[in-house]
Amino acid sequence: MSVHARLRDAAAESTWLQRSVVVGLALSIAWSSWSVPPSDLTARAVRDVVVFLLIPATLAATHGRDLGFHVDRRALRDTLALAAFVFPFYLVGASLPSIRAYYPMWETSTALGEFLPHMVQQLLVVVAAETYYRGLLCVGVSDEFGFKSVFISPVVYALHHVGKPPIELLLSGPTDVLFGAVDYHSQSLLPSIVAHGLGLTLLDWLTLHDPVIPPEAVLSALRWLPVPL
Repeated sequence: MSVHARLRDAAAESTWLQRSVVVGLALSIAWSSWSVPPSDLTARAVRDVVVFLLIPATLAATHGRDLGFHVDRRALRDTLALAAFVFPFYLVGASLPSIRAYYPMWETSTALGEFLPHMVQQLLVVVAAETYYRGLLCVGVSDEFGFKSVFISPVVYALHHVGKPPIELLLSGPTDVLFGAVDYHSQSLLPSIVAHGLGLTLLDWLTLHDPVIPPEAVLSALRWLPVPL
């Protein structure tokens, strides 16, 4: 039997869990290999939508799987709860010097004609990311893996945050687990999309203005953290 035939047979006999994890790993490599200009939000949105949204959604559709693209009362309740929980973190974070130096990640201004298109494209990036991390690698495999599915993507999620402010890198793993746990509970991506998308929009808007909370007060309160702020 040829190598091609063996691979084809192995693929045919593989489970959805195995396929989703293998494809997830391949997509992570593809995402890292597809270089885009750091300052080009449009190029970033195109790459992320193709790699993290269209391919996982197509894979799920061809296998009759749900990645969490639905809304019900539980999803709405979880969305409100998660958004309320993360709001203070974005509010406080917007006063940290390292965060203010990094955000907005893509150039924009407070002029609505410029900020709104920026917000829409950034939301596409968020929807794509949540489809990959919380959809393909969490909700999508929750039937086979149970609650343990929320722990599949944190390492990859953290690796994709390398280069961001140290405090954000430190919190990326726990944030992934939290978002995954809430999406797992609701079996919907709505909570993480809203919390992540509106959170980034709020963060950009706040960092374009004077800090709401004096940076000195935030730095003093968080000086116990083991990372530069």
